[in-house]
Amino acid sequence: MSRNTKISIRELTKVFYKKKQSVTAIENISLDVEEGEFVCIVGPSGCGKTTLLRILAGLENQSSGRFKIERSNEDRPNQSMVFQERGILPWLTVEENVAFGLNMRHLPKTYVKERTNYFLRKVGLVKFANMYPKELSGGMKQRVSIARAFANDPEILLMDEPFGALDEQNRYILQEELLSIWSETKKTVLFITHSIDEALYLSDRVLLMSAQPGKMAAEIKIDLPRPRKLEDIRSNPEMASKFLDIWQHLQTEVQGSRL
Repeated sequence: MSRNTKISIRELTKVFYKKKQSVTAIENISLDVEEGEFVCIVGPSGCGKTTLLRILAGLENQSSGRFKIERSNEDRPNQSMVFQERGILPWLTVEENVAFGLNMRHLPKTYVKERTNYFLRKVGLVKFANMYPKELSGGMKQRVSIARAFANDPEILLMDEPFGALDEQNRYILQEELLSIWSETKKTVLFITHSIDEALYLSDRVLLMSAQPGKMAAEIKIDLPRPRKLEDIRSNPEMASKFLDIWQHLQTEVQGSRL
């Protein structure tokens, strides 16, 4: 690992076994992610993107290969994962959900309160602090998930299509909020998305995966300066060319997987 490498993955493979059958979800994946880098992963459905994140989060064990996450502070959690849905606890209020990770670490109550309130303000949920998830819209639930993840101050953020179920307007609002918080905290982020626009807007690099078994097929660097606007992506000829490259890759992989 180089001095600034936060995540190092080498020849990672995951095989699922069911009865007498086996399915290789990901195969021989190798990549490095630098500290503070925002990396998006794009690939056809079923290519193993989520499996990769679950291995990094410690929710699955790899079949072979290895990975390492470089620790810089032993007092902070290694990673937090943000899911597309079901990421928050229905029996806790918004405030209690955001504070959950901090309370699990038995941090001082005044610190927990201050940090929780700070991120509630960042995602515009102060007025909803005492409400329960069943009283919230899908977009508001995702704000809670994002606030909780950042409040817990992890080394890296693993985000599995966190805005995939939202309408376009709410999706864009949360993308802006995510980038605003990320620009302050400079967390290392691995972000799965099916949206090419989202990948180009958010990331420093886009990693393209092949159809199952998922392999790393290509890397596209996004050189647009920050802060960005979505209009910058859509009106930039270079970004339009990269959009087409990603689109053609996905189309080729999907068609190839059906043969």
